[in-house]
Amino acid sequence: MLADIVEHLRCPVCHDGLRLGAEGVRCGRGHAFDVARQGYVSLLTGSQAPGTADSPAMVAARADFLAAGHYAPLARALAETVGTVIPPTTERPVVVDAGAGTGYYTAAVLDAVPTATGLAFDISKHAVKRAARAHERVGAFVADVWKPLPVADAVADVVMNVFAPRNGAEFARIMRPGGHLIVVTPAGDHLSPLVRELGLLSVDEAKEHRVAESLRGFAETDRREVRFEMELTREDVALVVGMGPSAWHKDHDHLTHQIRKFPEWRPAIASFRLSVFAHSRAIP
Repeated sequence: MLADIVEHLRCPVCHDGLRLGAEGVRCGRGHAFDVARQGYVSLLTGSQAPGTADSPAMVAARADFLAAGHYAPLARALAETVGTVIPPTTERPVVVDAGAGTGYYTAAVLDAVPTATGLAFDISKHAVKRAARAHERVGAFVADVWKPLPVADAVADVVMNVFAPRNGAEFARIMRPGGHLIVVTPAGDHLSPLVRELGLLSVDEAKEHRVAESLRGFAETDRREVRFEMELTREDVALVVGMGPSAWHKDHDHLTHQIRKFPEWRPAIASFRLSVFAHSRAIP
């Protein structure tokens, strides 16, 4: 799928356009990037070390948890929202998933918008390997959302940002006039009562303020709360803990011991805030 998205990419070194050839991806100035056998390309430069990238274990846990359908209501809500903000007259709309992980949400959106093309990137090559195979209309690459993105100016009809860091200035640059940014963040009661019972990292009270600060120049035009109950097995609980930020900060053996004490089935709340933003330059 790289052949279908390369026109929307730019060289991370010189910002020249990129083309795909037999020897990989290359710009007109000779900067070259190899294509992995899984079909993705890494557009990280030498100074961009993915020190906080999700590990293989975290990515595997996320893939298994999402494949079980636990977050399917969120995927449907996201797909419905994207379908609403893209005008039906738009030809070949482009959806950029910034911090796409395994591409689960990208694929849901592309299923709902059959004319769209997806650009999925993440700093974790382990996640991008899966994202490259998530859908026939997605192209995947490794990139750091904190750096200038290897995406051309004004190409995205929609930028998606689901549980990922935000780079407001770069999101504005890659969005077409009239485009939209859709941000999904966990709400305060997300994964209750597991957060309390297992001592997991919780959503801090300043989360909404920090989102707004990271998106200066954008205005929130719509918001919906997506909240539903889940029935999780002990294995599901281990997966949802292992795929999130607590996997970095909590002792794995201790968490495993705690989870083993749970009953076979455990209720938990999934709670998210789904916000639509437009850039101020596009707001009358």
